[in-house]
Amino acid sequence: MGSKFHAFMYPYFALGHMIPYLHLANKLAEKGHRITFLLPKKAQKQLESLNLFPNSIVFHPLTLPLVEGLPVGAETASDLPPNITGKVISDAMDLLRDQIEAMVRALKPDLIFFDFVPWVPEMAKEFGVKSVSYQIVSAACVAIALSPQGNPSSKVALRGHEANLYSLFTNTCQRLLVRITTGIRNCDVVSIRTCAEIEGKYCSFIERECQKKVLLTGPVFPEPQEKSVKPLEDRWNHWLNGFEPGSVVFCALGSQTILEKHQFQELCLGMELTGLPFLVAVKPPRGSSTIQEALPEGFEERVKGRGIVWGGWVEQPLILAHQSVGCFVNHCGSGSMWESLVSDCQIVFIPQLGDQVLTTKLLSEELEVSVKVHREDSGWFSKESLRDAVKSVMDKDSEIGNIVKRNRMKLKETLTSPGLLSGYADKFVDALEAEVNDTESS
Repeated sequence: MGSKFHAFMYPYFALGHMIPYLHLANKLAEKGHRITFLLPKKAQKQLESLNLFPNSIVFHPLTLPLVEGLPVGAETASDLPPNITGKVISDAMDLLRDQIEAMVRALKPDLIFFDFVPWVPEMAKEFGVKSVSYQIVSAACVAIALSPQGNPSSKVALRGHEANLYSLFTNTCQRLLVRITTGIRNCDVVSIRTCAEIEGKYCSFIERECQKKVLLTGPVFPEPQEKSVKPLEDRWNHWLNGFEPGSVVFCALGSQTILEKHQFQELCLGMELTGLPFLVAVKPPRGSSTIQEALPEGFEERVKGRGIVWGGWVEQPLILAHQSVGCFVNHCGSGSMWESLVSDCQIVFIPQLGDQVLTTKLLSEELEVSVKVHREDSGWFSKESLRDAVKSVMDKDSEIGNIVKRNRMKLKETLTSPGLLSGYADKFVDALEAEVNDTESS
């Protein structure tokens, strides 16, 4: 058993990054380690209920400095309007360096976890602290960041809209990819929220490229009993109870996806065309302040009783766990992808970003555990292509649906087999303890 360590965590200020970091912090705290979690003030309220070890995990709120383009009151990427990129958040996080250095000097942590802030390894070295690049994006995305000129280790061809999205991702996100790779190449420990059963070849590529061992944490979910502490909201529980087991289509596209109005309406109409009960949880489309004002004409009357489009936040894991939900339509963001794979639902992906395109390709074409919605080269998907994708996995006689279901159940069995995921987390903690012990004995 290694000695207990104190770790700082400095994730990118977006809920999709901070939540997985907090899940990992819970795992470290469970093993007796201490964590100082750096986050914006507003996010503390949103994350407090997920902190299972408040005596060991101390939130340290930071005030983001004003930078050009950052709206007043915005503290995370989720607070940004559609026309402003996450660059303003990372710019503001860069300006917190002096504050963080002062904290490192005062509290003397053993480790500091980070993802998109490339100067952390340099700062950590100055104070004799080990830096841990912990990436919650897929290993495929990290591999692409390290090898922007080609497809790492996999000969997957990207066509049409996929190629457009991928090149758009690598071009527009060049700054982000550089930030990730700089951090990875300079840090002491590379770690990724994935497992070899899904992304083994990408992890091997990253190890070869970085000349460093890559530590995998698995998805690091809360334990099932932790989820059940808080039941599903009555409104959704009552509504879902009105349908047959496995009959409802649940669609959620992540907190940062904002569709164009036309695409939002195609999404709604596609769900209507399935003929199945559905719950769609998405933000209002661009140019609309509410979901209601953007709905297609006559839509609410036609789907009354069997379809809901909701613009607010929902408890996604709890909805997926409800017996009536049989299909999960999502954007293949990191959290949604893992929640899909350990659920009993059929999976339909509509990727929105380049890294999501790569992960969708891996899961839909190589592992055949999901299907994706076909898009035109222009990038739009039609109501018919959404309907067809959902029907292909939900129709009992569908050949594709049965193949995908069989493969998905097999993968779920592997991922949820006793000790597999907890084993990843345990080995990860052991490796960190060894790192800290090496530092202390050298």
